[in-house]
Amino acid sequence: MEKDILSLMNAGDRRLSKGQRAIARYITENYDKAAFMTAGKLGRTVGVSESTVVRFATELGFDGYPGMRRAMQEMVRSRLTSVQRIAVAKDMLEGADVLKAVMTSDVEKLQASLEELDRESFDRAVAAIGEAKNLYIVGMRSSASLASFMGFYMNLLVEDVRLIHNTTANEVYEQIMHIGPGDVYMGISYPRYSASSLKAMEFAKRQGATVIALTDNDNSPFAALADIRLYAKSDMVSFLDSLVAPMSVINALIVAVAARKKDSLDDTFEYLEGLWSEYGTFTGVES
Repeated sequence: MEKDILSLMNAGDRRLSKGQRAIARYITENYDKAAFMTAGKLGRTVGVSESTVVRFATELGFDGYPGMRRAMQEMVRSRLTSVQRIAVAKDMLEGADVLKAVMTSDVEKLQASLEELDRESFDRAVAAIGEAKNLYIVGMRSSASLASFMGFYMNLLVEDVRLIHNTTANEVYEQIMHIGPGDVYMGISYPRYSASSLKAMEFAKRQGATVIALTDNDNSPFAALADIRLYAKSDMVSFLDSLVAPMSVINALIVAVAARKKDSLDDTFEYLEGLWSEYGTFTGVES
């Protein structure tokens, strides 16, 4: 569980210096901006040195300022409206090389996800998907793109795949009404979390399906429900979320499930190549 920095600052059992109290006051009043500042910028904004900011992070129990900043970011991401996100992004990217800043951030999220993702949970997810009677893949709003991608490829590997996204709450239940033991519910959601997707996951859990969550961390409401939890980092960029890391985890799931079914995979794709050729699925220059 991520450390709640506001609770840590309000614990009241620390002897903070005058400068550290100023930092705490600024974060409490402006956490949406502070969460995306470097230690140097936070220090300049508050009027203290960068080293004072670093010592403040250590005083709160973090290994250093990067850990404290991650805790602030995790805290605020699900609370910000789209308008607030745009304002934060303007401060973050002002005067910066946007292309470099965004792509560098994506690389960092990929690396962090690789280091933190639990390999046993990944293997359990692969086994559950490979053995599922029916695989339900559910992603709403921005996560619908992830669900669609996963659904397209899993449909080539798993016999019965149901892709569910961007429908009304009632339509979701109609599409998963027969879910039960032996089935797998794959729920994908990132801040701001979809309420209808969460309710559908609760229903699937009650019906006895194996529930897998692909989400950002332990604080996600989807994590509490899931039998198997897969975490991939997401980052806020203006009004949108970077979903590069969760897409990479989905890529890995697809490849791993395919490896489990390697004996039948050649036959499947030989058959598909025949269909694609017969019906002119692809276009290109003939050799």
